[in-house]
Amino acid sequence: MTVKEAILKSLEDLIIPVYNVEVLNHIVEKNYYEFLKGKTPGATISAQLGDYIRSGDSRVKRIKRSNGIYYYYLAKNEQQIEDEILNDEEISSVIIKEEIKIKTKVYEERNLHKLLSSFLKNTETFSKTIFHEQSNGKDSNQIWTHPDMVGIKFLNLQTKASQNFLKSINRVDTFKLSSYELKREINSDSELKKAYFQAVSNSSWANYGYLVAFEFSDSLHEEMSRLNQSFGIGIIELNANPYQSKILFPAVYRDLDFKTIDKLCKINREFENFIEQTEKLLTASEKYISGAEKELNEFCDKYFLNDSEIEKYCKEKNIPMEK
Repeated sequence: MTVKEAILKSLEDLIIPVYNVEVLNHIVEKNYYEFLKGKTPGATISAQLGDYIRSGDSRVKRIKRSNGIYYYYLAKNEQQIEDEILNDEEISSVIIKEEIKIKTKVYEERNLHKLLSSFLKNTETFSKTIFHEQSNGKDSNQIWTHPDMVGIKFLNLQTKASQNFLKSINRVDTFKLSSYELKREINSDSELKKAYFQAVSNSSWANYGYLVAFEFSDSLHEEMSRLNQSFGIGIIELNANPYQSKILFPAVYRDLDFKTIDKLCKINREFENFIEQTEKLLTASEKYISGAEKELNEFCDKYFLNDSEIEKYCKEKNIPMEK
């Protein structure tokens, strides 16, 4: 079964209106669906149940109890459910069980950074993680200021004459800066909007801004397209094999916002160091270019050298190789 089929089968079995955790419990007890490592089963079931309602799927209905919690049931079972249960405002009419703990280890969001840095390195982009907790004046609003990762890609001109000519005209044209907001998974419309506008806020300074996630719900493709067309932030689906990662929607080019770059340099030393390393490479004479490039590469995030490293890393970090 798919997870949606498992939800429908569970609602059919249970008949009476049930809380999303009870649906999860039933799926696990009956072995209707196997949740892979790295998944968050409770969030997945809750998001899918919400999608049935938002999409107007006539098979699933819900009622809201006095405690604000929604209970779900199949429309075809409505005749079998007593009116007292459908209309009762007291939570006592339905017993809520504790959530069954799915014994799977999950990976951390920052475990994905090396996958993204490897994907970017394959596109000749240098990338660096920016740790917001190392910034001055720590507060919760910094999640809307700092990108998770930054990247720079240099224009690769082959001849010395063309390189010098371009630099003499406009140095900004010799490189492109990108910003990346990284998430483990995005399962619902509300999660997508929150993450996307966080990426909009964090990427306002860069030439290109991206929202990156290891897993997107299939139902979000249309909304991702709309947001991309409206706001220009690109979307990347990350894969355990970073070279199979996909740019689902490209980012729209913007001019650099140097005031915001200056602000980030002031509050975060890692970001300032990244800008300093970039400037060293841009201004290096031909004699020192290779040394400056090596220094930048060593400063930036590490990346995988071969497939064996990728497999070993994903196994150690509990990152699912197959979605």
